[in-house]
Amino acid sequence: MLLSRRWCGKYETVNVLCYRNRVFQGIHNCSHSIIIKVKLPTKPETFPKVVGWERNSKQKLGPQMVNMSSSMDPSSLAESAVDLNLKLMRWRLIPGLDLEIVAKTRCLLLGAGTLGCNVARCLLSWGVRNISFVDNGQVSYSNPVRQSLFQFDDCLNGGKPKALAAADGLKKIFPEVNANGYILSVPMPGHIVNSAGGEVDKVRSDVEKLEQLFDDNDVIFLLMDTREARWLPTVMAAAKGKMVINCALGFDTYLIMRHGVKQGTEAHPPHVDVETLKAGRKVPGSGLGCYFCNDVVAPGDSTKDRTLDQQCTVSRPGMSMLASALAVELLVSLLQHPSKGLASADTTSKDSHLEADFESTLGLVPHQIRGFLSRFYSVMPASLAFDKCAACSDVVVSRYLTEGFHFLLQVFNSPTFLEEVTGLSQLHAEAVEDEIWAISDDEI
Repeated sequence: MLLSRRWCGKYETVNVLCYRNRVFQGIHNCSHSIIIKVKLPTKPETFPKVVGWERNSKQKLGPQMVNMSSSMDPSSLAESAVDLNLKLMRWRLIPGLDLEIVAKTRCLLLGAGTLGCNVARCLLSWGVRNISFVDNGQVSYSNPVRQSLFQFDDCLNGGKPKALAAADGLKKIFPEVNANGYILSVPMPGHIVNSAGGEVDKVRSDVEKLEQLFDDNDVIFLLMDTREARWLPTVMAAAKGKMVINCALGFDTYLIMRHGVKQGTEAHPPHVDVETLKAGRKVPGSGLGCYFCNDVVAPGDSTKDRTLDQQCTVSRPGMSMLASALAVELLVSLLQHPSKGLASADTTSKDSHLEADFESTLGLVPHQIRGFLSRFYSVMPASLAFDKCAACSDVVVSRYLTEGFHFLLQVFNSPTFLEEVTGLSQLHAEAVEDEIWAISDDEI
């Protein structure tokens, strides 16, 4: 614009020298300089009314201000840098990768121990920015070496609450993450709630807080120590139609599974026979089973009459990292699938599957991943929902929705109540009857 106003009509072209002075071993060299020939317009360009100035709220001209403080703020710099790997992944390898849906997913982690810490770290790597922890324990001296969000100082003075320490640990890694910790217990079947001492009111309060957290989050991770601790969250998730990723460890085995998302009254699809299940690579996603669908007994108090060492989960150190990473990868693959939580389950990973055959941009979306570390081997089975399941069956979900805490209290206080409600007791009786009739006179 300056050239146009100054020399338009006087010159047709103007040579502009781009001077480049390089110094090498004390010798100046400007041979890299270039000359650019600029063609001027025939008529001078019109200057804008204001250059570098604008009218303020009082319609007076003033300098245009640009706040550059964010470019110097470490937190802002970190926010623009932490997702670089994900952006490169989408740019160079997977253009169809939807990072926005991952970033806005709100995750609730039930358990802030070894699995909870590792799952949270992996979620953070994938760009998830809303992570909540639920736990009622304190950080002990044995935790920091296995649980990646804790430090030695968290163990002092009796130990910080795990849920709060885990949330603080995430914020130290990335200050912009929305991490929260909630100290509460998850009531369990078979763990009797005494009517004296206000215990019923406390349990009721914990249930109400848990229900509110389920409403506020999109995905639930079950990362607790005991089997029965997963029952109430499974029932709540089935009632609210939430996605659940379940992760459990043995000594050298692990299980990662997604629960089938109940959809109205069509939670259980038409019967699929075993041969069809074996022959097909995909199992309908609307009727996949939950963690309890393979059980024929109701969950009970698994820690009763056990010593302290028997109550602890004893696993090979690398198990939690493997299982946690697979749990998060399963969730992200599920989020990239067009059907999300209702995605059909892949049951084999044979090389015959072409890349174009994948419905998720990240590949297969199984129902379960069962790993055996002693053989470095894993399988991907799928199981259908059980109509007498003690957690996700229609009768259990219906009674939870209609009776609320009164129904839950009966489950907590009576080990056999769930079996009677679901029909498992009758199933056991019929099985015993069939066994008796099957014995012939010659076998007596």
